Amino acid sequence: MAEAKTRPTEVPVSQFLDAVTPAARREDGVALAALMAEVTGVEPVMWGPSIVGYGTFRYRSSANPRTQGEIPRVGFAARKNALVLYGLKDSPEAQPLLASLGTYTEGAGCVYVKRLGDVDEGVLRQLVGLAFARVDEA
Repeated sequence: MAEAKTRPTEVPVSQFLDAVTPAARREDGVALAALMAEVTGVEPVMWGPSIVGYGTFRYRSSANPRTQGEIPRVGFAARKNALVLYGLKDSPEAQPLLASLGTYTEGAGCVYVKRLGDVDEGVLRQLVGLAFARVDEA
């Protein structure tokens, strides 16, 4: 059975966020961490070297049922070029909300936001809440 490469670590989230560059991305990361903690009601944990995650979600790949593991229910990475938001597009209920989120682009399993100010905070809160509330598949 394949194991996930990205796992929870003991690194403090504040240590990671303090090192994010540029400064505007660091400020957005701190604000996003506070928003997600408020919506989820849980403290964040670092997953691997760069993902700030909230809660855990047990998954099993539909393409290969032997591939399974745990990932954050919702999370983000503060990359140099964008904030990468994970878990927001994983439910059918999220699709209509994404249309009113604001300025963003999509990857296969994530949403890319250049600046937190480019998105509607209320919609973002709803998407985070939906992502955190999903039921484990396994």
